[in-house]
Amino acid sequence: MSDVITLAHGSGGHKTGELIAEVFRKNLGNEFFTSDDAAVMPKPEGRIAMSTDGFIVSPWKFPGGNIGKLSVCGTVNDLACMGAKPLYLTCSYVIEEGFPIAELEKIAEAMGETARKAGVKIVAGDTKVAGKGQVDQIFITTAGVGVIGEGVNMSGSYAKPGDKIIVTGDVGRHGTCILLERGDYGIDAEVTSDCAPLWNEVEAALAVCPEMHVIRDATRGGVGTVMYEIADQSDVGIRLDTEKIPVNETVKGVTGMLGLEPLYLACEGTMVMICPAEYADKVIEALKGCEHSQGAAIIGEITEENKGRVVMTTEIGGMTYLPKPGNELLPRIC
Repeated sequence: MSDVITLAHGSGGHKTGELIAEVFRKNLGNEFFTSDDAAVMPKPEGRIAMSTDGFIVSPWKFPGGNIGKLSVCGTVNDLACMGAKPLYLTCSYVIEEGFPIAELEKIAEAMGETARKAGVKIVAGDTKVAGKGQVDQIFITTAGVGVIGEGVNMSGSYAKPGDKIIVTGDVGRHGTCILLERGDYGIDAEVTSDCAPLWNEVEAALAVCPEMHVIRDATRGGVGTVMYEIADQSDVGIRLDTEKIPVNETVKGVTGMLGLEPLYLACEGTMVMICPAEYADKVIEALKGCEHSQGAAIIGEITEENKGRVVMTTEIGGMTYLPKPGNELLPRIC
């Protein structure tokens, strides 16, 4: 096999078959992985959830992960936000001509490793090769199916006054990591992305709080955008306690220098959970026992007042509105 992707690898012929066998099947293979036109799997019992997402992150590799890991985490976490145990994924690659096959293998290896960790099987996919300059190295789209647990019923429209707002970890780390990795600002700092699959964390939270009202993945637009979405969907107000919002110290320093709000920077391993107040401490305890949520914290509550708005309690005891997200959030991560 050649060292780089050529147009022949996207032709559907011998080169395509070679790529599937030596890169994709090798790293992603399982009992349902197929080269046929569609994968055939057992029918899950109960309600299913489906999600799809595209990933065009630049640069494609970053401290804590790469686009392959990100593509699995993104769809696994979207399913988990509906209380669905992820079962199957499909993936589609658009690869720029000339992309090194050794780098593609690193991406596929990360996808396989993350899928196995998340307990999800990648069952089918597609590969297209674009001419030089038509795409930025590699784009990946994943679609997923999961099964929703008995009695679980969540939506952004179910938040109720008195509910507590929980984040499963520190905020804004992935967005800051990507910003630094691009090297546009000349800042010498090290931040590792929080990119992680979070079904185990969701499962642990639901085990102690079957009446969970909302779970959201705080990716593009971060926790701040999620807060405004929920305030609008549920027609409620939101009050956040600034001092209780966990922010990595380096992230705090970088965003302070650049005038960015960590609440509006992407997270790829932190979720927002909204639950009745009587369950909040149990949820925190359950999350702290999981690998990727040991920094979980209660950061605020749902209110009757200020419907559609997000209010912040300041460090000196005052109150201020969190500005609504604008048309273009910086840094643009995808």
